[in-house]
Amino acid sequence: MNENTKQKHPKALYTLFATEMWERFSYYGMRALLTLYLTAELINGGFGLSDDDALKLYAVFTGLVYLTPILGGWVADKFLGKRKTVYIGGLVMAVGQFLLAASAFLANSLEPDTRLILFNFGLGVLIIGNGFFKPNISTIVGDFYDDNDPLKDSAFNIFYMGINLGAILGPFIAGALGEKVAWGWGYLAAGIGMIISVLWLKYRENTLEDKGLPPNSPPGKLVLDRKDWRDIVIYSIGLIVVTFVVMTIWRNLPENITKIITIAGFSAIVIGLAYVIIRGIESNDTWKPKFFSVVGVVLAFIIVKYFGIWDNLSETSQKYSLYIIAILALAGIIMLLRNENKDWSRMGVILTLAFFNIAFWAGFEQAGGTFNIFAKKYTDRIFFGWEMPASWFQNINPIAILILAPVFSVVWLKLDKMKLNPRTSIKFALGLFFGALAFFIMTQAQHLIDNGAGKVSPIWLFSVYVILTLGELMLSPIGLSMITKLANPKLVSVVMGLWMASFAAGNFMAGMLKSILEKYDFPLYPFIMWVMLGAGLIIVALSPLLNRAMKGIH
Repeated sequence: MNENTKQKHPKALYTLFATEMWERFSYYGMRALLTLYLTAELINGGFGLSDDDALKLYAVFTGLVYLTPILGGWVADKFLGKRKTVYIGGLVMAVGQFLLAASAFLANSLEPDTRLILFNFGLGVLIIGNGFFKPNISTIVGDFYDDNDPLKDSAFNIFYMGINLGAILGPFIAGALGEKVAWGWGYLAAGIGMIISVLWLKYRENTLEDKGLPPNSPPGKLVLDRKDWRDIVIYSIGLIVVTFVVMTIWRNLPENITKIITIAGFSAIVIGLAYVIIRGIESNDTWKPKFFSVVGVVLAFIIVKYFGIWDNLSETSQKYSLYIIAILALAGIIMLLRNENKDWSRMGVILTLAFFNIAFWAGFEQAGGTFNIFAKKYTDRIFFGWEMPASWFQNINPIAILILAPVFSVVWLKLDKMKLNPRTSIKFALGLFFGALAFFIMTQAQHLIDNGAGKVSPIWLFSVYVILTLGELMLSPIGLSMITKLANPKLVSVVMGLWMASFAAGNFMAGMLKSILEKYDFPLYPFIMWVMLGAGLIIVALSPLLNRAMKGIH
């Protein structure tokens, strides 16, 4: 790297900044409309789904959005290179957005069931496109900097500003078009944003120099050639066709077969991760007992779940069984944290925080689910005779991040100089405490509605979003840094996949919690409040053990 590069950021950073900004515009514009569109009445161009059914669909979509990047990163590393994979993901996502728009524009031409099939197809295409785009554009940014380059952190701060700028503009423009003009126009705007992202990257591709090119590219090559673009088109069409075929087959399979496939897929992921991690840490002589103990636990889960043993238990038996499982899991984590092998003790820290990460994001991601519905139905959005779109509440989080993230950076640096910078575990706990406070406030707002308030002031949702952002800034930025510090160097990519899986689980739970809790007559917001508070207290109690288990890592 030459001196000039060390003194200032490369032009590629601003190319990637705008590319990611428009992609986030597309994604967050679509996300802001998702539950509103699904729950809108048929006469208003929606699907008329119940809140629970819309949230279940939201759960599956947002959960898979965090899993498919594992596939996209692997494809880029092994076969296509990052740049081609980003283009493929962008084009596929644009098609997904246009399919969603078509489901809205054809509201008067198609039967509701056919429209829903078209809509689900669009979501499926978006999921796979996101998996190809998301992990690779970020790593191209990193390719321009050495690990010890002081500009690297600054570069990612600039890049993440692009993410948040897109997250502001998406709901602001696409959300308003969808709610105030027609749903189709909102999704069309999101699709156009994705096309702009791809075209901008193509226009500025020469600024990427030789970064992210396909494997075995000749020296001096700076842009993709005709053969590369032929591959991009073929792969894009192929992914869309495969998604359609898989979803068609899945829709026509008997329920018991889809249940088997789902359980088998989940089990394969757990066993696969366990094998790679255990083989990476243990010697040839000691890995088998640990691995087969994990296999035994997974098989026990399959037997209990598939053969209906769990469903046949009474509610009381299920409750006490969950208590026993929680106690055994806690005991297992403590044993792992106390392990003398630093790789295992550090893995115990990662697993512990990954578990509590699920709790935080199961709450945080109510933003696109129940909060969105609350904004639409129960929040007074009239200002001087004009009704603000409900989707605009989605702007509060990214705006708060842009304002507060620099403040947090300064605060951590000052605390570090004073030798008062909290350890990773305490920051995690503080993030959960902020989350608990946010859901305490949300509980009070819901209580007002339940007591006949009709609609409440927007200050309730505004406060909740800002406080959740404080929690996010406490918890989220340290996660990726923690993985790179604590994971065995041979396992960083796999453990990063495990960390992403915790986000997927949190997003999935965010959409499923409401319908699950209704079975037990337990209100959603107090439940999340108590879970976050309890999780934070457990982390504080475990913090001495967690700190020792890090073996010198702060």
